[in-house]
Amino acid sequence: MEVPDYYEFLQINAKAEPDTIHRVYRFLAARFHPDNPETGDDEKFYLLTQAYSVLSCTERRAEYDAKRKNEAASTEPLSSTIDFMDSIKGELNRRLAMLSVLYFQRRSNPYSPELSFLDIEARLGFPREYLEFTAWYLRSKGYITRSDNSDLALTAEGVDFVETQRVNIPVLNKLLSTDSLSSGVDRQPGVRSAPLSTNGNRTEFPTSKDSSPRIGSPES
Repeated sequence: MEVPDYYEFLQINAKAEPDTIHRVYRFLAARFHPDNPETGDDEKFYLLTQAYSVLSCTERRAEYDAKRKNEAASTEPLSSTIDFMDSIKGELNRRLAMLSVLYFQRRSNPYSPELSFLDIEARLGFPREYLEFTAWYLRSKGYITRSDNSDLALTAEGVDFVETQRVNIPVLNKLLSTDSLSSGVDRQPGVRSAPLSTNGNRTEFPTSKDSSPRIGSPES
């Protein structure tokens, strides 16, 4: 988007009530205000005031939501820039991509972190048939869970894997820096990463010296 994702910046749901927006604004305003000697931040405070001025006005929020929805619909799927199909490498990348999508959903909505297969298909750009084995494997490892209505969500163990292995797995790090997945959650607000392009790059995993769980091999 030409403007930052205000919902992601405030870490609230896009359907948040006005009272929630006001409460979060007041909390962050105290944190980022330039007069705060410990956590004051001029740039973030300015962005915060912009976000609040838009989201606290019914008409401006409706216009912003419409633009946000239209731009999200036109986002190029990840399958056009990363190898997800066929071969073992494609499967490993699918696992990392699913974990990344569910990680950002968990970060944005910790108490409502579920995503349907349809949502994940749309975000990754390939059909459900390619995701069934991926989902089974990640559930078996304990990284994701499946609700009664078949929606998927990241577990605490899954969060630990994503956050600890980001520095060890280049593809995972790139996925977590991709606009189509994160919309700026894990970066400074307003800063956009370069387009993801990992075709032909080797997917690397932690070496045997690293005792963290491995996504591509059974735990010992």
